[in-house]
Amino acid sequence: MAQEIEIEYKTLLTKQEYNTLLQALNFPIKGIQQRNYYFETKNFTLKSYHSALRIREKKGHYTLTLKEPHKEGILETHDDLSKTEFMQWTNGQPKATRNVSAQLEHLQVSVQDLYYFGSLTTERREFIDNKITFVLDKSSYNGIVDYELEIEAPSQAAGIKVFHDTLQHYSVQKQEPITKIERFFSSLPQQ
Repeated sequence: MAQEIEIEYKTLLTKQEYNTLLQALNFPIKGIQQRNYYFETKNFTLKSYHSALRIREKKGHYTLTLKEPHKEGILETHDDLSKTEFMQWTNGQPKATRNVSAQLEHLQVSVQDLYYFGSLTTERREFIDNKITFVLDKSSYNGIVDYELEIEAPSQAAGIKVFHDTLQHYSVQKQEPITKIERFFSSLPQQ
């Protein structure tokens, strides 16, 4: 099954903190654009399980990902989609997939109960240093622009150390981590 455990530490940034990190660290000059398309049931069943479902469009490829809590981080289950399948999902006709649908069944969520709510566009810059991935994101959704630092690591111990050292060294004020999907859904008018 196409699954992985993601160990990451993140914080929202001010625009000034974002610009400081962009200039001080080894981020590429040009970012890569990616777009997340978000899905949920009408009564937010996935949210009740602290889970999230998205399709990520990046460089002409579409990947359906279910994110679920895991004791060591986040369990991500993936399926690649064709452009036709992507269009079906965003046009209200989601089709079952091999890996994600199997995980959704464990949560007692049917693919037919999923709705497309909208998208978030991110300009992402990243680099790897000593097996640690540094990610700087500028995201736009529903008239909002925000900034975020993510540290992805092979272990919790390595990730937390690099994360705290980076925040301290560049005087970044740590904010409570709020995922992109949470920020997106909180920006929608009350249902």
